[in-house]
Amino acid sequence: MAVKIGRNDPCWCGCGKKYKMCHENFDRKLEQFRQKGYAVVDHSCIKTPAQVEKIKESCAINVAVLDYVGEHIAAGVSTEEINRWVHEETIKRGAIPAPLDFNGYPKSVCTSINEVVCHGIPSENEILKEGDIINIDVSTIYHGYFSDSSRMYCIGNVSEEKKKLVEVTKECVEIGISKVKPWEPIGNMGHAVHQHALDNGFTVVREIGGHGVGLEFHEDPWVSFVSEENSGVLMVPGMMFTIEPMVNMGEAAIWTDEKDGWTVRTKDGKPSAQWEVTVLVTETGCEVICW
Repeated sequence: MAVKIGRNDPCWCGCGKKYKMCHENFDRKLEQFRQKGYAVVDHSCIKTPAQVEKIKESCAINVAVLDYVGEHIAAGVSTEEINRWVHEETIKRGAIPAPLDFNGYPKSVCTSINEVVCHGIPSENEILKEGDIINIDVSTIYHGYFSDSSRMYCIGNVSEEKKKLVEVTKECVEIGISKVKPWEPIGNMGHAVHQHALDNGFTVVREIGGHGVGLEFHEDPWVSFVSEENSGVLMVPGMMFTIEPMVNMGEAAIWTDEKDGWTVRTKDGKPSAQWEVTVLVTETGCEVICW
């Protein structure tokens, strides 16, 4: 929790109002839940209205870049060409591709085809072909604020099995969005996502989940999509995080390529799909701010 603050002191959120007129009741409610045994976030996970507006500007660029990819992606395109699109379209809008040089990642976007679960590295030698499914994961920094979302693209005529995987994964995200409710544990959302995947004969990756975002690329809380109900931190107004289940056609097991240190693949070689959105928890549910 934050350091003790007087009721007539300026609120910790920086809005300029007195604490008693802003977040005092919020903090009191948060403490009541803590005393009941719930896991609660600290103030660093709560975005102020001013921060939200800046993050939304970053999100608008992120969405525009993904729209551009969607308009141009096709069989015969290399993933390196997609990387150039993302880089150029991001820079053109006055922003920075967040993945580039993040912990040594060498490109401006992640391109994950078929059995690649996530963090696929673009290459001139990797050419999209008819029947592929690909996740394009775009993240943007604009004036110091971060946004993050990804989409699946089906290249030409895709098998019914792959098409179902892509559609069900998107449904998982939509169900997750519907389950984001203030003052409820985040595990309720993750459990609903997992159950929908299982009901359709798929599995969900356990080791990699969602995350807070906005002021940094990856923030607290970490978000599981194989969680139990009534587990995890409490979702509260002002929290911002990604919903991004990685859904596998076969087993949930994954492995990371030791050669590049990034590319994550399904252990059984079967396809995987992922959609990613960023949501802001509100007083009544959530607002999708980046998809």
